[in-house]
Amino acid sequence: MISPYRILGVPEQTSDADIKQAYLQRVKDNPPDRDPARFREIQEAFEAIKDQDCRLRHALFAMPRVEFDTLLAQAFGQSATGETMPVDDFLKLASTLTIEKSLAQLTKTPS
Repeated sequence: MISPYRILGVPEQTSDADIKQAYLQRVKDNPPDRDPARFREIQEAFEAIKDQDCRLRHALFAMPRVEFDTLLAQAFGQSATGETMPVDDFLKLASTLTIEKSLAQLTKTPS
């Protein structure tokens, strides 16, 4: 996974204004009609680090991109036969992976 800082060409200790300026320059150099994939990459990088809260969230929770199907196969011990997980099982798994739900449980104060 390429760092959003590297995509935008800014150091990690930079200001919101410098990040925005770098983003706007990258968008100007890579408009969406010329290279939609590159534009999307720049936009996602900006969204990941556009302000202090986003940079903190990125530092804490950013994980390298991995093949989701491979993770599911490893998690459920499925063989390499290509069989897919039932939709209900996938939805159950996805509902347990929400960060907001986990954070809410951690920050609850005992009654």
